[in-house]
Amino acid sequence: MAIRRIAEEQRLSGAVVAGGMVWLAGQVADDATLDAEGQTADILRQIDALLAEAGTDKRALVSIQVVLADIRDAPAMNRAWDAWLDPAHKPARMTIQAPLVDPAWKVEITGVALAPAA
Repeated sequence: MAIRRIAEEQRLSGAVVAGGMVWLAGQVADDATLDAEGQTADILRQIDALLAEAGTDKRALVSIQVVLADIRDAPAMNRAWDAWLDPAHKPARMTIQAPLVDPAWKVEITGVALAPAA
């Protein structure tokens, strides 16, 4: 089985292509000074870039998990999500509240997409 790692860092890969799927690491905003809506938009841009590097796009997303440091930021997160989402290709999604590693992070998003056919 072939495994392809994308955007490798010290402890993780930004995405891993394996078993016909693209597995996204938890993505956080590059600019942690943004509000929840801005952080979400920044993360979704990163997801677009990772999926493009894997040879696919957001239409292939199967599942998304959103973690909010404060669940009261859900409306702001949803504004960015709704602006980005392709309404004809909605993935399954869950949103939870949990502490994030950096207190400046308001949002972290991970997910799984179908990989392009080999």
